Amino acid sequence: MAIVYIETNFLMSITTGREAEAIMLLRDLSSSVQLVIPSICYRSALSALEDELKRQNSFGQQLSRQVSETKRDVTSEYAASLSFHLEESFIYYGYRVGEIKSRLREAISLMSRNSEMIALNPEIIEASLNATLIEKDPTDNLILHCILSHARSHSTETKVFLSGNFKEFGIPAVQDVLREAGITKYFSVTKNFLGWLQSQS
Repeated sequence: MAIVYIETNFLMSITTGREAEAIMLLRDLSSSVQLVIPSICYRSALSALEDELKRQNSFGQQLSRQVSETKRDVTSEYAASLSFHLEESFIYYGYRVGEIKSRLREAISLMSRNSEMIALNPEIIEASLNATLIEKDPTDNLILHCILSHARSHSTETKVFLSGNFKEFGIPAVQDVLREAGITKYFSVTKNFLGWLQSQS
C-alpha cells in the first residue's frame, strides 16, 4: 500500500481538464493506493473555482459585447459570418463553464468517499506559523505542514506526493523536507505517477 498525498492542484487539474489521467485515477482507484488530502484543500479548490468562474464570466461578457458590436456592423462583408461564429462560441463557452463546475463536483465527491482527510489541529497550525517553508503562499505552506505531519506519523509506509504545483512544492528546500518525512517520490503529473505505480506491481 502506497500513501499518495495530493493537494488543491490535483482537484483543479481535474476541474480545468488539464489532466485526463487525474479523474481516471479517482474513478478506478487501485487497492494498492491510499489517497490522502489535507481538508483545507477542499476549501482552497472551491475558492480557486470561484476565481476561475470570475475569469470565465469576464470572458463571456467580452464575447457577448463583441457579438452585439459585430451585429451592428452593416457594412462589413465579414460581420455576418463573424457574428454567427461568435454566437456559436458563446454557446460552447457556456457548455464549458458547466463542465468546469461538474468536474469539480465529481472530483470532490470521489475524493470524499475514497480518500483520507488530514484535519487541521493546533500543532499543524503552529508548525506552519513557526516554519515558513513556502514563502509566497501561506495556504500552500499550511498544506505542506499538514502533509508533513501525516507523513511523520506513518513512518513505515511507502509515501509519494502528487502535485502539479511544481513552482511551490518542487523547489529543493521543500523536496528536502518531504524526503526527511519519508516521502520518497514526487510526481508533477498523474500519468508519471500511474507509470510508477504500474512498475511497482
